[in-house]
Amino acid sequence: MFLNHTITALSSGMASLVAPIPLLATVEAENSPIVISGVLLSLVVIYLASKLGAEVALKFDFPPVLGELVAGVIVGVSALHLVVFPESGLSASNSGIMTVLQSINHLSPAALTSVFESQSEVISVLAELGVIVLLFEIGLESDLRQLKEVGVQAVVVACAGVAVPFAAGTAGLMMIFHTPAISAIFAGAALTATSIGITSKVLSELGRLKSKEGQIIVGAAVIDDVLGIIVLAVVASLAKTGEIDVVNVIYLIVSASVFLLGSILLGGIFNKSFTAVVEKLKTRGNIVIPAFIFALFMAFLANAIHLEAILGAFAAGLVLDESDARNELDELVKPIADMVVPIFFVTVGSRADLGVLNPTVPDNRAGLLIATFLIVVAILGKLVTGWVVFGLPGINRLAIGVGMVPRGEVGLVFAGIGSASGVLDKPLEVSIIIMVILTTFLAPPFLRIAFGDTVEPPASGEPSSEQIV
Repeated sequence: MFLNHTITALSSGMASLVAPIPLLATVEAENSPIVISGVLLSLVVIYLASKLGAEVALKFDFPPVLGELVAGVIVGVSALHLVVFPESGLSASNSGIMTVLQSINHLSPAALTSVFESQSEVISVLAELGVIVLLFEIGLESDLRQLKEVGVQAVVVACAGVAVPFAAGTAGLMMIFHTPAISAIFAGAALTATSIGITSKVLSELGRLKSKEGQIIVGAAVIDDVLGIIVLAVVASLAKTGEIDVVNVIYLIVSASVFLLGSILLGGIFNKSFTAVVEKLKTRGNIVIPAFIFALFMAFLANAIHLEAILGAFAAGLVLDESDARNELDELVKPIADMVVPIFFVTVGSRADLGVLNPTVPDNRAGLLIATFLIVVAILGKLVTGWVVFGLPGINRLAIGVGMVPRGEVGLVFAGIGSASGVLDKPLEVSIIIMVILTTFLAPPFLRIAFGDTVEPPASGEPSSEQIV
């Protein structure tokens, strides 16, 4: 009896989660293959755009993820109208892909609209899956051992790097631009991120990754991501209710913290179980399939207690980062991420309507001012982190501050989730994306300037001449 009640409750809960997603259910049976055709053609455009964008970005020594984002802008609502969504205000007749399908299948206007909506829902679900895989991968790359090594300095820098831009951004948007509280909090939260991958790449190229400054920057960036994911889980959950309830905020902060810390503390048990399962399985996928079962179940648990699914995926990555199969798992996850994560980045770019920042339109000038404000806060809010370091005379404080500036892929996660939740209006959403792009583009050259001379990285097996914190 208890088992029946449990199964019924779980079924009802899962039904409530998936019920709002129409997918193919709203399409007449004869049009279902056309929806599939639309999805396939959309994926062709998305993958082609992401790969071309990434290659061009890499050629100019910029992070590939920015190339994917800009490519999304080009194929999206701002330019070519190939990958567009109904919530952008465009109809099926404005979609290049729907135009192709219409010319082949001669659909009625109503059928074309139904196909457009269902195809867009499928792409949106795939993008959501992409961000879950992305956070799982980020969790796997966030070395808990490194967090313990860099000590209190990285913690102080990380806390300042979250608190200052979040407070300044949220307060400024509410007081200067009269932005609604929930939207302002979401935008302020987007300012807290720091890209580990971009900063680490530049530090490695400069031969400064193992320097005191490099270790503090990387350690603080990892902690920033942990704090940022907690903040994102809180504000995204607030967005669902549409109001700020102090009790609910405290509940979300406590539950998110307990969920994340509890997962880490129980990581030893999880890892032993994971290792035991991996050793018993002999068929193909014996490592990656159990890992994704764990990641998706953790994402489900987070969602079930009214947190964001990405928090669960991130926690799963942190936990499995300590497993014996970590190195092999890292390599196995990468091709999966290569398939689904670009869908997220391209769709984030495709939803960004840069037309709202056209200064010739009077109504757009407020959006330009918001974008300028966010960029200034984003840069200054991270630069100050270098001056909270204590007890280390001669430390390059400017380099630490500059190293914390790039938002990268984590900032785009905030923008994407804020857009999907409906909390961010177009000017604010585009302003966040422009802030992410500029801070990520500007950080690498300015980090080189801040360090001045370049130190050759030590050869493999040789100790670094720099001290490690």
